Amino acid sequence: MEIVIGTRAWSSWSLRPWLALKRTGADFRETVVELRQGEATAQAISPHSPSGQVPVLKDGDLVIWDSLAICEYLHERFPEAGLWPADPVLRALGRSAAAEMHGGFMALRRECAMALDVEPSPTELSEEVSRDVRKIVARWNQLLDRSGGPFLLGDWSIADAFFAPVATRFRTYAIDLAAHGDTGPAAAYAARLLAMPDFLEWERAARA
Repeated sequence: MEIVIGTRAWSSWSLRPWLALKRTGADFRETVVELRQGEATAQAISPHSPSGQVPVLKDGDLVIWDSLAICEYLHERFPEAGLWPADPVLRALGRSAAAEMHGGFMALRRECAMALDVEPSPTELSEEVSRDVRKIVARWNQLLDRSGGPFLLGDWSIADAFFAPVATRFRTYAIDLAAHGDTGPAAAYAARLLAMPDFLEWERAARA
C-alpha cells in the first residue's frame, strides 16, 4: 500500500488520510510531492493521480484520489481499526461532521492555511473566518457533549482526522477559542489532537 502526499507543512488534505492510515497499523510507503513548485509539482503528481491532486492511496491496482474516500476505504479495509464507531448514531454524526469539514469552512481554509513551518502569531480575523471558528467550536462542543469525549465520537475516529488540521490553524494563528464561544472543552480537544503521537510524527517530519 502506498500513499502519495503533498508537502507535510502545508497539505492538510494529505494529513487527514495519513492519520487514518497510521491508525490501521498497516504497512505502507510514502511518496511526498513538493507543492507550490508550479509545473514541476503538476508533473510529479501526474503519474499518481487521475485528478491531478494529492493525496492518493494505492492498494494494488486500486487508486483512490480523495481524502474522505480514502478514509472510508480504510474503514472498510481495516474494520478492526475502529476508524468509525460501532454505534450507528455516533457514526452518522461523525460522517456529517467530516463531510462538513470536507466541503465547508471555506473562509478559514482560504485565509488561515495550514502552516506547520511557521511559529504561532496572532492574526486579525475577518468576520467570515470568525464565523467559521464559532461554527467549529459549536460543532466540537456538540459532539464532545454527546459522546462524552475525549474525542469527538468518544474514541479517536476519522472525524478527528478531519479536524486535526483545524487544530493546527487555531494554534498557528493564535485564535482565541474562548472569544468564539468556547468554555474550555474545544480548546482542550484541540490540544489533545496536537498531542497525538501520530500527529507529532507528521509534525516532526514537516519541520525537518
